[in-house]
Amino acid sequence: MRVIKVGGRVQRDPSVYAAIARASRAGEGNLCVVHGGGDEVSSLQRLMGIEPAFVGGRRVTHSDDIDVLRMGLSGASNKRIVAALQDEGIRAVGISGEDGALIGATRIADTQLGLVGTPKQINAGLLEVLLAAGYLPVISPLGRSLDDGAALNINGDDAAAAIAGALRAGELLFVADVPGVLAEGAVIRALSADGAEALVRQGAATGGMIAKLEAGLRALASGVQSVRIGAAEMLSDASVGTTITLTPSLV
Repeated sequence: MRVIKVGGRVQRDPSVYAAIARASRAGEGNLCVVHGGGDEVSSLQRLMGIEPAFVGGRRVTHSDDIDVLRMGLSGASNKRIVAALQDEGIRAVGISGEDGALIGATRIADTQLGLVGTPKQINAGLLEVLLAAGYLPVISPLGRSLDDGAALNINGDDAAAAIAGALRAGELLFVADVPGVLAEGAVIRALSADGAEALVRQGAATGGMIAKLEAGLRALASGVQSVRIGAAEMLSDASVGTTITLTPSLV
């Protein structure tokens, strides 16, 4: 079982879907796709006269923003990915973390963020039904509050890590617009969990890479065997990208 998180900035690259289709046809275990779409959401907000706001890299989300997120993530981004995979001959089906209470979450304590949550409970049974029927789930990272049922905005990396853990995935892949975790401009090929924590702690990792490393560490702690970060090529080449495992590394 492999869970693939497709970042928003690489979604318009057709090679991503061709690579996912090749991996699916190669019979490399069941696949599940989780996607972002922050740029799409920001564009929609601006069209509606709303200027996107962020705190600590997370999108401030008010009740008026939820329908925009549904349009951008569960609508445009999700259906575009499903269509691209179906064009490649894959039986893809798009769902949101709200559907079937797939992603149960609790609200992040920072009141500035509003309706932003952390995944706490995954309805793995729903995904297992789809996978058993031969479908490839494509998941939009909106969730449902375990406290009051409100829709919550979930970071896509966090959602992918939680889903990978719930499905007991062998590998979690973060497909991004970078070749991997970099050190002095070169890709780090192998990294231990301790090494990944050190990169975050020492400030060597920045921006979106921090979120991927932290989410990857949570996935490993929940039983996922390995995490890889890199470009679309890593879907068909195990030597591409940065591989993170619990096993200590020399890197």
